[in-house]
Amino acid sequence: MTTPHSNQARVALETTLLAHGVPRSGALEFAHELEEMVRSRGAAPNTIGVLRGKPLIGMSHDQIADFLSQPEIAKANSSNLGALIHQSRTAATTVSTTIELAHEQGIQVMASGGIGGVHRGADLDISADLIALTRIPMAVVCSGCKTLLDVAATREALETLGVPVIGFGTDVFPAFYLRDTNLPVDARFDDASDLGVFLSSELVRTGRGVVVCQPVPADDAIVRDDWNRWLNGAEERVANEGATGRDVTPRILKALHDISNGATLRANLSLVKANVGLGADLAVAMSRARL
Repeated sequence: MTTPHSNQARVALETTLLAHGVPRSGALEFAHELEEMVRSRGAAPNTIGVLRGKPLIGMSHDQIADFLSQPEIAKANSSNLGALIHQSRTAATTVSTTIELAHEQGIQVMASGGIGGVHRGADLDISADLIALTRIPMAVVCSGCKTLLDVAATREALETLGVPVIGFGTDVFPAFYLRDTNLPVDARFDDASDLGVFLSSELVRTGRGVVVCQPVPADDAIVRDDWNRWLNGAEERVANEGATGRDVTPRILKALHDISNGATLRANLSLVKANVGLGADLAVAMSRARL
């Protein structure tokens, strides 16, 4: 575990992506690739997860390998994290639990693929990520929210909750696989150093989180018509399998990877790497701003 140091540039990395977002066979290698990206930009990576009931902030190589070898890895959010720890379970951290555990160690930046949000449909289903951002002063670097969600409602919820949405190199709120929406950001920045200075003051000023979003790299972005067709097929497949609750999203993602011949997986990996790189640059800029 990394020893907290207020001026050290550190980036929190989640484990839900490793356990439930990419094929398990390549997850360990991908985890190492992300950590090396952070180090190459002058920051310290802190991969976060729960291993047999112990929260780990800054997992070692062996701990990540042990984590990924577990036959059952739960998905931890703000509501069930404490129970999973008490029950000595192994659990992957989502955005909400990653920033909760990271904040306890003084980390101010997390890099992720996309935040959770408001789900489509009549039932009230809203990710704990949104509420966590109202109470934890962390900068979460992402490519907007998952395309599976109600993107417009999620953007509106962030505004209602008072969570700033900052576009890096974009004027619109991206939707994970899709670069463009008609939803504006609160402000645009094009320079990581300037954004780092802003984040350093804004997190202290409000005590709330900030969403920093940048679109998926253009070469790996998904065309909207293709997305709509693939999503319809994936939802039909998962419905026929009888999945419910928290099992639905990971199963749809897996079906999308299959139906798209890997295009959605390539987009996912690409945007995560871009966000991790930006997260490291921001962490370095913020550490300098504190000197």
